[in-house]
Amino acid sequence: MTTARLALRPFTDTESDLDLVVALDSDPEVMRYLTGGRPRTREEIRTASFERMLHGGFWATHLRTTDEFLGWHCLHPVPDATPPTAELGYRLRRAAWGHGYATEGARALIDRGFAEPGLQRITAHTMHVNARSRHVMEKCGLSYRRTWFGEWPEPIEGGEHGDVEYVLTRGEWQEQRARR
Repeated sequence: MTTARLALRPFTDTESDLDLVVALDSDPEVMRYLTGGRPRTREEIRTASFERMLHGGFWATHLRTTDEFLGWHCLHPVPDATPPTAELGYRLRRAAWGHGYATEGARALIDRGFAEPGLQRITAHTMHVNARSRHVMEKCGLSYRRTWFGEWPEPIEGGEHGDVEYVLTRGEWQEQRARR
């Protein structure tokens, strides 16, 4: 899948793709709102996230002009959700921040998800204090729905403010597309 500036491809079960994710998750700033900045080990990444990334919905994101790895985007189904729902996510290298890549890739996945029949709702979650991620969600047309407080294995600075959920329905997406 391509956009004006990005090429998104499914992850493959290769050491080179695992290396890309390990490098991404080794940056304390990238992991700030996920682990409190603690980089994950290669084995943690392999078992906790990379295996899940191979089963669909996760896309390695590259710059089209150079093939530089920027990070990843995802849109994966939420099991047993009513109405049918998918969760949107993204994680980019620090060098890719502030260029609109997160928004561009996320919008492409939203359009792809709603272009297929069945999907009725897209959600996204982040920490309340993660203003950059919340801004991407809003630029993609998602709206704030709620703040919630979960039990997390690692305390993260700002966690006392909770997590937020943003939502976009198929009807809202259709209205937004009609206005473009």
